[in-house]
Amino acid sequence: MKNFEYIRVAAAVPVIKVANPMFNVKEIVSMVKIAYEDNKATVILFPELCITGYTCGDLFNQSVLIKGAEEALGVLLEQTKSINILIAVGMPVKADNQLFNCAVLLLKGKILGAVPKTFVPNYNEFYEKRWFASSISRISDEVNLCGQAVPLNENLLFKDSRSTLCIGFDICEDLWVNIPPSSYHTMFGANLILNLSASNEIIGKTDYRRDIVKLQSAKGIAAYVFSSAGQTESTTDLVFSGHSIIAENGIIVNENKFPENSNIIYGDIDLGKLGNDRIKLNTYMGRRENINYQYVNFELGFSENDDLKREVDPMPFVPSNLKERNKRCREILNIQSTGLYQRLYKIAAKKAVVGISGGLDSTLALLVTVEAFKKLKLPMSNIVAVTMPGFGTTSRTYNNAITLMEELGVTTKEISIKDAVIQHFKDISHEMDVHDVTYENSQARERTQILMDIANQEEGIVVGTGDLSELALGWATYNGDHMSMYGVNSGIPKTLVRYLVKWYAEEETTGEVQKALLDVCETPVSPELLPPDEDGNIAQFTETAVGSYNLNDFFLYNMLRNGYEPAKIYFLAKKAFKNEFSDEVILETLKKFYKRFFTQQFKRSCMPDGVKVGSVSLSPRGDWRMPSDASYELWMEQLNNL
Repeated sequence: MKNFEYIRVAAAVPVIKVANPMFNVKEIVSMVKIAYEDNKATVILFPELCITGYTCGDLFNQSVLIKGAEEALGVLLEQTKSINILIAVGMPVKADNQLFNCAVLLLKGKILGAVPKTFVPNYNEFYEKRWFASSISRISDEVNLCGQAVPLNENLLFKDSRSTLCIGFDICEDLWVNIPPSSYHTMFGANLILNLSASNEIIGKTDYRRDIVKLQSAKGIAAYVFSSAGQTESTTDLVFSGHSIIAENGIIVNENKFPENSNIIYGDIDLGKLGNDRIKLNTYMGRRENINYQYVNFELGFSENDDLKREVDPMPFVPSNLKERNKRCREILNIQSTGLYQRLYKIAAKKAVVGISGGLDSTLALLVTVEAFKKLKLPMSNIVAVTMPGFGTTSRTYNNAITLMEELGVTTKEISIKDAVIQHFKDISHEMDVHDVTYENSQARERTQILMDIANQEEGIVVGTGDLSELALGWATYNGDHMSMYGVNSGIPKTLVRYLVKWYAEEETTGEVQKALLDVCETPVSPELLPPDEDGNIAQFTETAVGSYNLNDFFLYNMLRNGYEPAKIYFLAKKAFKNEFSDEVILETLKKFYKRFFTQQFKRSCMPDGVKVGSVSLSPRGDWRMPSDASYELWMEQLNNL
């Protein structure tokens, strides 16, 4: 993972004895070794005041406990000085005639800094101000701990000189206020926030705690690691659960609660993605506060471990959870149909023309148009659906097209393109038995001409059927199926189209319509521009030419949404598709993807208006702008060197 900006973080909850620092440090050392030696973690976080225990109460006023905590810290430093892992622990620190509740960061026997807590709670079950001062009362910028001169500052950030890692701290209550310190830390460079906490359990607090961690990681476009005091802190009136959370930009990476013994959770954080997202969101640094930050540099670097402890979703456009997927499908269809409804309403068009092939894309376009006409309260007969059999049309797709049009109650037209295309071949002196790109594109352009002319007759608009994946790969005939008056599928990747049609079939239809829709979902993806095989089945398969759409959509998402370089996409694809495709197939498909993506930009530069649905879009009017003649050599060079 060294070259791809992943770091492995750990949130640890030790079994402790309250007011017994030496026992606690012994447990901490053991857990550090497990995290580093067995799990190759880069950073490990422990709970608030874990060296003494959070629930010491008035024992914090006992000098023997404060001295004992520092002596235990010395043992921790000595026993971890040969371990190349950042260790964040909590302890009381005496300075400026006050006691501060601090996060202390250690690396290989050196104390990098101490960060005092800013927001010290004194309400309900909390009465920390009885013992601890807020960082705003701090006078000194340095404190002596274990014979080391240590920076003491609430605005400390810790930067790795060998990577992009930059660490900032919240301490428990700091997160619960309206503007947490980490909100500023992230603006000044922190991409990993560590929160040492002692958050007790009451009804409903777990969900709230999880939500604010998720939200803060999203607002800061950062990773957020939270470790709270465990069950062995539970005493008198309070129960602690050891709630541990690892989040990244609004997503929970890992989580645990109520571990019976000492427990560690892990997560691999993608610093590269966080950096790309911050740059892309140009309002992120739109307002910068004037705060004096102190930076502490260290040398660590990324782990070379290739065992990624992170789920790599092979279908990033398609939610894996069925309930969530169904919810998403309903929302997407509503977005698509609303876009078309508004276009028709604003231009006062009463009719729409859709070409129906019996394939996935045209089927989805028809369903979207049906939903738009429901919103318009216009009769379904105002939808003019045209099927145009050609040289490659099979009985399977033809029958499905006819069934859908008839059962949905739209106006049905059947116009064979064969005679017109044969005449065209004669006009341009093209031989019928030469099945080249001219043979294919002539059919696509003839179909588009028919649709456009019918739209003129009907005073309507042509609804486009091409999807996002086809736009990315340029898998469309220029000024053929590439063109329409409004593209309802332009924001939908191919891997999602199938699920949308299947959802609509199962949730919105019955009988013959449902049967036809489900068969469309099972039909191989094909433009049907080449003659069928001898048994009348589809002989031309799109994925034979461009590669698996599962792979291509994976590449597209990670290139555009995450901004990943080709080598990182290849690395992740091998993880995601290890049981489906060989490394060689993945690499060759990726090379083909980049070549097609770059060379086919000219088609995207003049694409029609269309509905933006997700975070990945290729509209030249806002979402994706690139020159049509850009070189792809730099990207290909990286792939050729793998």
